[in-house]
Amino acid sequence: MTKIKVGIVGTGFIGPAHIEALRRLPNVEVAALCEVTIELAEAKAKQLGIPRWYTFDELMKQDDIECVHICTPNFLHYSQSKAALLAGKHVVCEKPLAKDLHEAEELVELAAKSGKVNAVHFNLRYYPLVRQMKTMREKGDLGDVYSIIGSYLQDWLFYETDYNWRLEPDKSGDSRAIADIGSHLMDIIEYITGLKTVEVMADFNTVHPTRKKPLKAIETYSGKMLQPEDYADVNITTEDHASVLLRFDNGNRGSITVSQVSAGRKNQLKLEISGSKKTFAWNSEAPNEVWLGNRDQANQVLMRDPSLAYPEASAIMTFPGGHNEGFPDTSKQLFKEVYAAIEQGKQPEKPSYPTFADGYRELLICEKILESTRKQAWVKI
Repeated sequence: MTKIKVGIVGTGFIGPAHIEALRRLPNVEVAALCEVTIELAEAKAKQLGIPRWYTFDELMKQDDIECVHICTPNFLHYSQSKAALLAGKHVVCEKPLAKDLHEAEELVELAAKSGKVNAVHFNLRYYPLVRQMKTMREKGDLGDVYSIIGSYLQDWLFYETDYNWRLEPDKSGDSRAIADIGSHLMDIIEYITGLKTVEVMADFNTVHPTRKKPLKAIETYSGKMLQPEDYADVNITTEDHASVLLRFDNGNRGSITVSQVSAGRKNQLKLEISGSKKTFAWNSEAPNEVWLGNRDQANQVLMRDPSLAYPEASAIMTFPGGHNEGFPDTSKQLFKEVYAAIEQGKQPEKPSYPTFADGYRELLICEKILESTRKQAWVKI
């Protein structure tokens, strides 16, 4: 078997997650990585067991690298994705696709013109029971969608001493909680329901208007603390918490709450989708079960089990029932579909995975949500 050689761009929190998932695919070889300096690239490559290391420009010159994964801070996604496409490479980009709609639109057009495979890492679509809920809706089990309630809650920015580059608009953009994790939530809502969000009303809150930036390095999610003199005060303009009312193209309504300051919630996406036949309720921190609510009979809990799910959902289950699958498996299943397309050499006409066009769609929704909180008014999408 000739393996597809891959290069990883960026090795913070999410880069190694991509690497681990890719190493579980038989047709892929993680052959190289790059970092901001060659010294850091070498150190990371040796740490992660990757044979070759480069700066970004040098990685783009490697003809045998067919696909690159952009795992860098948000402000680099546009320029690096563009450079990779122009270098003739397939591209998997972390979300958000870009910092603004103009950049995202350019990437969508460039990707389409190139014919190269392009994907955005909306991996939460690939929890098997998310696919099961989507399939149940498509087969009429849910009925017409009446309402949607969603939340995405984390606590990694709970303290004023919690700090990360995502807090800085020049690196992350003008929205933080909504753009960072709310984009996953909005994507999964439209993915499961098949509805389009057509209007939003948002209200943002910055719980910690001043944060203490560490003057020494601390790893994301490490929970480590420094001494008081090791911090500098920084004014924060992006949201810690957001509430958004939603209107959908079927005339019905929904609401979401997104927070990065909810103590005890490590990474919890919750959804409750009520239809004319049933209600679906699902929680990403207990991803192997979905609650099915009924009016005239007992409620049910469906466990993740390939023998009980629709074939469309079973297709992204690797293990039998009772053998839990979780966050690392979502990236593996997404990449499995992406690299099946790369083996064919081009973007399919109707890709099964999230593309740059999906990245543009979520950026559009996020920008309209940001516009709404500034105007304190309903904004059409």
